[in-house]
Amino acid sequence: MIKHSDQRIGVFIDVQNLYYSARNLHGAKVNFGNIVKAAVADRKLIRSIAYVVRTQTREEKPFFEALYHLGIETREKELQEYFGGAKKADWDVGLAVDAIRIAELLDVVVIVSGDGDYCPLVEYLKGQGRQVEVIAFRETSSTKLVEMADDFIDLSKNPNKFLIKGGAKKINKTNKI
Repeated sequence: MIKHSDQRIGVFIDVQNLYYSARNLHGAKVNFGNIVKAAVADRKLIRSIAYVVRTQTREEKPFFEALYHLGIETREKELQEYFGGAKKADWDVGLAVDAIRIAELLDVVVIVSGDGDYCPLVEYLKGQGRQVEVIAFRETSSTKLVEMADDFIDLSKNPNKFLIKGGAKKINKTNKI
């Protein structure tokens, strides 16, 4: 896999995917600034976009501001709550559309998510001549997505760099929190 300083790179971050993986696997929060630095790897960053969910309480506003100060754009979507208590806030299609739309300006597309729903996106982008890299927690990543990527960074292999301890409660099978 080739990485060189002239490559133009775009980073597309599925925040919910990383948030829940970090919380459930490690009882920690994600250091998005370090993830973007690792993704860029001394190449030319063109865009870095985080796909986030906005709630009615707006308690996530400081997080969105922190992303902004790191130079990460945000795309916000309102959390949908359904009758019966179900909640949904998928960004898969929005992330994929942006990656396809911006791909002509890029040499490398980095998908920060382990969601197997991105496999068709990876296939399309590679067919368009783009290098596609994936950054996620291997334990919660689709094997097919990992195999399709030109490069894969496993966040679990360097928790001191990619995680922020405290604030998130690890979920396990005995206490569910």
